[in-house]
Parts: sequence; structure tokens; C-alpha cells
Amino acid sequence: MVIVLVHIFVKESIIYIKKMITQNEKNTALLTHLSTFLSFFFPFGSILGPLIMWVVTKDKSEFLNKNGAEALNFNLSYTLYVVILALLFFPFAIGTLFGFVSFSEGFANFYQTLGMGSVMGLFGIGGIFLILVFLRFVLIIAAAIKGNRGEVFKYPLSINFVK
Repeated sequence: MVIVLVHIFVKESIIYIKKMITQNEKNTALLTHLSTFLSFFFPFGSILGPLIMWVVTKDKSEFLNKNGAEALNFNLSYTLYVVILALLFFPFAIGTLFGFVSFSEGFANFYQTLGMGSVMGLFGIGGIFLILVFLRFVLIIAAAIKGNRGEVFKYPLSINFVK
């Protein structure tokens, strides 16, 4: 009876030890999320940084696998959202550029007109882009703090490209 109880206790302790997250893993999760800021130095650094960190550490622990996948999925989603906004932004930018300077009677006289619809669309999409940049910064910092605490942060509006 005592041997059975000791065996159960030891078995549960081993499971508990396997589920413990070391400080090294917490620091690696922190760096995985913060590697997104490589985009300030390299093109597509926000994708390459988490991708490299995730590929290197995904087999070491489930905690690092989940944090790396979350960081990578968020940055891929963010890049997709920025591309969509850029595609929406382009017609307004062209309309504002060509609507701002109009030609009358050839090139001898030209006058300026302000196409308010294009300008408002330009500022509207530009404002959405600035909000998206601010939210990205806040979410990355929050995810890095959670990762350093030993938790997995689930980014909102993130598409699961990698599982």
C-alpha cells in the first residue's frame, strides 16, 4: 500500500516537474515576442524574427511552441491587414494627387482644386493605419510581459496560419 502511494506521488511529481516552465523558457518567450521589432531594422523582420525563434525553439517545449506560433500568426495577420489597407489607400492617394492639381486650357494655366472626398478617405484610412500600428505595439508588449510571466498570450484578430 505504501509503495503504491509513493509511486503515485512520484508519478504526479514528475508530471508537475514536466509542466514547470523554467526562467530560460520565459526569457525565450519574451524574446520571441520582442523579435517582432526587428521590422525597424530589416524588411519583413516582424515575420522573420518570430519565425526563426519559433523554428529553433518549437521542439524544446510546448510553452515555447505556443508562444512562437502565436507571435508568428499575429505578425502574418498584421502584415495581411497592412497589405489590405495599402490596397484601399492607393486609390485615395492617386485620386487626391490627381484631383488636387487640375489642368485647364492646356498647360498654360492650371489651378488647384481640393477633392474633399479623396482627402477624407486618405485621412480615414491613414487614421485606421495609425490605430493599427499603436495596437500592434501595445499587444506585442503585453504578449512579451505575459510570456515572461509564463503565460501564453492569445492575440486578438489573429488568423491561425501556423498551429
